[in-house]
Amino acid sequence: MGNLQPHIRCAEEDAALYAILPGDPMRTERIKEFLTDAKDIAFNREMKSVSGYYKGVKVMAVSTGMGGPSTAITIEELANIGVKAMIRIGSCGALKSGIKLGDLVIVNGAVRDDGASKAYVETTYPSIPDTELLFDVIEAAKEQGFPYHVGMGRSHDCLYGETKEGLNEYWGSKGVLGSDMETATLFVVGALRGVKTASILNNVVEVEGNLMDEINSYVDGASAVAEGEKREILAALEAFVKLDQQNK
Repeated sequence: MGNLQPHIRCAEEDAALYAILPGDPMRTERIKEFLTDAKDIAFNREMKSVSGYYKGVKVMAVSTGMGGPSTAITIEELANIGVKAMIRIGSCGALKSGIKLGDLVIVNGAVRDDGASKAYVETTYPSIPDTELLFDVIEAAKEQGFPYHVGMGRSHDCLYGETKEGLNEYWGSKGVLGSDMETATLFVVGALRGVKTASILNNVVEVEGNLMDEINSYVDGASAVAEGEKREILAALEAFVKLDQQNK
């Protein structure tokens, strides 16, 4: 197989120009439901990959696992086999009131509180999505009638260990809408490798909510966040269709 990658176990013949990057490997199975001619490619470590077609456009879905380091590996290896645009679909916790469970947070820039992006380049380097792809995602969400919010996110490395009092309130007061663990790495590594990137996050914790209770509800398949997951998948797929049409 041409240029077989050591971690994602995909090669050039498996590649599509466009890839959706969920964190959870099992989410690739739910993405497959939206595709025609869907097929499994590989499953190694936390990286599970599938491919198929949406409205005639070939796409991949490759899980990154949790956090920046494994996300960076996935981005690097997908870029090596020719993927040109990547959209993260993941979950976040809201830092501002008014963002409901299942609402989409479309990130237009991320605070780099992660370690992986800092290992690539100094922190004065911005963590921003590709402008064209960001606009395509916003337009897709708008056309589908999905509830969405556009604004800053914050990426960090420690889901349960952030115990500094008032941390979420601090970032919320600075205009940050939600927090995750991968977006900053995606934006930075993607930009450095010439890959178009965007990030769509499904809110699974309201700002007034309890982290453990809301995460348990998410795992149990609460209807609001389950619907949010479907929305982010469709928004990403529709954005890729728009990008593909623009590239022709």
